[in-house]
Amino acid sequence: MRRNDFLGHVGWTGLGIAYTLGATGLATAPAEAASFTFVQISDSHIGFHQPPNENPGATLKLAVDAVNAMPVQPAFVIHTGDVTHVSKPAQFDDALQTLRALRAPLFTLPGEHDTIGAEGAKSYFAAFGRKEAPQGWYSFDMAGAHFVAIVNVFNFEKMGLIGNEQLDWIRKDLAAQKRSTPIVVFAHVPLYTVYEPWGWLTEDGGAVVSMLRRFDNVTVLNGHIHQILEHTEGKIRFRTAAGTAYPQPAPGSAAAPGPIKDLPASKLLGTLGYRTARVEDGSIVKLTDTMLG
Repeated sequence: MRRNDFLGHVGWTGLGIAYTLGATGLATAPAEAASFTFVQISDSHIGFHQPPNENPGATLKLAVDAVNAMPVQPAFVIHTGDVTHVSKPAQFDDALQTLRALRAPLFTLPGEHDTIGAEGAKSYFAAFGRKEAPQGWYSFDMAGAHFVAIVNVFNFEKMGLIGNEQLDWIRKDLAAQKRSTPIVVFAHVPLYTVYEPWGWLTEDGGAVVSMLRRFDNVTVLNGHIHQILEHTEGKIRFRTAAGTAYPQPAPGSAAAPGPIKDLPASKLLGTLGYRTARVEDGSIVKLTDTMLG
């Protein structure tokens, strides 16, 4: 199966839901169901081969198998970036080999490890890009909720960066939404400052947070830091995700960020996982993080 054939099958259609490009991004016809679930997977780093996980492909497969085993399939799965470790075409192919097994539709956004080097972004878009979202960002509606996927990895391994063009797009996209509409934002790097010395923030993330403050119900889900943290500002709930490849140290608890190399093999799966979100009447009512072991 070719990459584009795979993505046409699971990336944008599935479970009777047809995703199309609207005025400001992807849109769907109103779903009949008032409740559904979706799953967040992040930081699979396919191609990484060092301690504490020399085979991240196997742990990504564990996550995919667990999602496929859910008695009621999620409406979609979102991978919030760092699909690969160093943006090689072979790494994207290996990731697709695993991700094509998902029974649910798949959405993705890039992490900084997916855009390394002059050819990195080209490799990501060759694997996951769609003509409907040529720059990687998009939005869609489902059962009363509005979802926005942001690309904020233009400043590799320093801090996230969104850029003026995308900020203008986000502003127009959100302006079309009512204050009462529940908003769910996906990003790779946190939009708020988790730990500035390690670059765990988005340089212009405050601009997006300001746009989100007028809404009554906002959830922002991201990856990048390979651990689960919760943060709230007013009516905006932020939550970072565990990865499926390796954990990183708690903010400021080590000399630098990076894989926890001395983690005992017996404890690895307890640090890796995926997230299930339960949506009722457009609002996320429950977030559940499930570890792989």
